[in-house]
Amino acid sequence: MNFARLLPRSSDYRFEFLRADLVSGATVAVVALPLALGFAVSTGVGAAVGVTTAIVAGIVAALFGGSNFQVSGPTGAMTVVLIPIVAQRGPEALPLVAIVAGLLLVAMASAGLGRYVGFVPWPVITGFTNGIAVIIFLQQLPLVLGFTPEPAESTLVVATRTVRGFLESPAAQAVVIAAITAAVMIVWSRVRRLRTIPASMIALLAGTGVSLLGWFDGIARVTGIPRGVPMPDLPLLSVGGVVDIARVAVVIAILAALESLLSAVVADGQTIEERHDPDRELFGQGLANVAVGFFGGMPATGALARTAVNVRSGAKTRLASVFHGVVLLAILLFLAPLATRIPLAVLGGILMVVAYRMVESHAARTILRSTRSDAFVLVLTMGVTIVFDLILAVEVGMIAAGFLFVVRMSQMLSVDPEVLSGSMPSHHDTSAEIREEAALGREDILAFRIDGPVFFGAAAQFFDQVLKETPGIKIVILRMRRVPVMDATGLTALEGLVEALERRHILVLMSGIQPQPMEMLERTGVLDKISRNRDHVFVTSEEAIEHARIHLRREDHRSPERP
Repeated sequence: MNFARLLPRSSDYRFEFLRADLVSGATVAVVALPLALGFAVSTGVGAAVGVTTAIVAGIVAALFGGSNFQVSGPTGAMTVVLIPIVAQRGPEALPLVAIVAGLLLVAMASAGLGRYVGFVPWPVITGFTNGIAVIIFLQQLPLVLGFTPEPAESTLVVATRTVRGFLESPAAQAVVIAAITAAVMIVWSRVRRLRTIPASMIALLAGTGVSLLGWFDGIARVTGIPRGVPMPDLPLLSVGGVVDIARVAVVIAILAALESLLSAVVADGQTIEERHDPDRELFGQGLANVAVGFFGGMPATGALARTAVNVRSGAKTRLASVFHGVVLLAILLFLAPLATRIPLAVLGGILMVVAYRMVESHAARTILRSTRSDAFVLVLTMGVTIVFDLILAVEVGMIAAGFLFVVRMSQMLSVDPEVLSGSMPSHHDTSAEIREEAALGREDILAFRIDGPVFFGAAAQFFDQVLKETPGIKIVILRMRRVPVMDATGLTALEGLVEALERRHILVLMSGIQPQPMEMLERTGVLDKISRNRDHVFVTSEEAIEHARIHLRREDHRSPERP
């Protein structure tokens, strides 16, 4: 494996754009600060962990990643996955989870798997993205309503307990602050002249400012923010601990890969000539998570909203993402005491607006109107995400999508019998084949035009369709010019079919075998078994028909001489 292709290059940096990158990085830092605080608080690990993660992941992923514009840090999707982990194993488990997931991402990059992440069906992605948005919205209810319920693994249960507790003992302070924050954020973002200043930061300042009034004295605020990041430390490692979190780490690695590469693709679409390297991006995200784990942070990934802000703010190189981390560090060093004045309800209000904007309504409507199978996968994935958890949703969505794909592929295979005497010509046939079929004039020859892949999902259909059409037939021609691929199950079905027809004393000829099926037949020895001396395999149907005509003439000459 050539690891050099994954390492940073001098061409990644262009210092003539230093000022533009600095301005863009500072802008993104202002956007990232409330999000990092909010996602960390929602996860249950403390605000300091979120800011540390944004700093470390932002810098490392920028230096080693495959996109010039990607901004990494805590995200809502990760929050949804991490909350059950914190509930089950405590906050101290997250650094180890981040390291294991990071190593998996590095392994994926080294194996060149970045390009294959795009094979995840869009209904699955849209389903869990919209489900995540709903979950993030529900997760903010304890912050917005000012009521902390008994912990539970299910977000729905926590949301229900929160609403019930609030109704039994209502407190308006948190609700008012959250409403003001959300309103400011929405209004500010809709005024075109004001969009140069991030709406989330204005909402943060407005909500915090209002909370300083005397009526809000008892409101819950951010705590535990140190000046600077902690010193790197090795988390508690044990074989049992690694094995215990292995399944979770795999899902986090897959989610990080999906979210990061999706964000990078969006960034590419917002530029003209820039294109990310998917394997380098996975490598950078992997190293970022490993580094975050040593600093006591939480798993991170590419952040779509922050990346989009980075592009719109005029970023030219990956130095903008580096500056985003540096500015966050400066804020932590010099303004940490001020952060303790931020009400938790303000963060909840901001994240509710972010969750609302995460909903991909247009994509969902398109998928729901496309096919029933895609709509089913979307609804199923979204429902499992909301009711259970994202880990299960990804697994169920992929299984459902894979199953329905197999069903669709099996429906693509058609096996059409063609009695050559007077049969209507197919649009697939050549003029020579049509003439030969019309001239043959025999009803004891049957050709089958096979269209589509012959694989495990369609092998039984292929086998049964041919057998039921062969009574009274002496020769069967399998026209395979339209069979692009064949797997082991299809190969076995073909071998069994030929044997079954030969037991009925039916001669089997094949024509137009494509390179992949031919290679399979030759490599496995099946071709020699089903066609002795390979004299029953032809390049064109015309040649197969001519051979069939000669064979029948021979049989006709022999028939009177038989006792």
